Amino acid sequence: MQITAVELIKAGTKDIKTISELADIIWHQHYSSIISIKQITYMLDMMYNEEALQKQMGEKAHTFYLIRKGDANIGFISVSEVENMRNSYFIHKFYILQDIASKGIGTIAFNELLDLLKPEELRLTVNRQNFKSINFYFKNGFKIESVADFDIGNGYVMNDFVMVWKK
Repeated sequence: MQITAVELIKAGTKDIKTISELADIIWHQHYSSIISIKQITYMLDMMYNEEALQKQMGEKAHTFYLIRKGDANIGFISVSEVENMRNSYFIHKFYILQDIASKGIGTIAFNELLDLLKPEELRLTVNRQNFKSINFYFKNGFKIESVADFDIGNGYVMNDFVMVWKK
């Protein structure tokens, strides 16, 4: 089944529970073959609790979008503008339920994001072992800009690529 349309719906604090629930499902589906369950739990607790999501939506100025097909929320994206760079954004989160991924949904959602933001460039980080996502980003015009390791506490380090998309 090929999906031909999705909507990006701007999310707010009323959607925090939905975003948190989607993250829990998606992270366990996707990351369990890449990082340990303990690290997944740690990162979900750190980034997707109500207070953390409120902070991201508020003082950190992340804009969240629910990815919706029909009446169903099937994923989410969060972005923020890069300071002092016109039309440049950082993609913090881009997640789709794994049981319906690989049907063109990500590319459709990405194109919707491009239509909304009209960016000159986009950046993101992706785990270096996350081959499925890396290939998705390559397919959609991203290139690897650098390699970076981020200490996230509790003995965990994110081993990432920094990827960039330019208009």
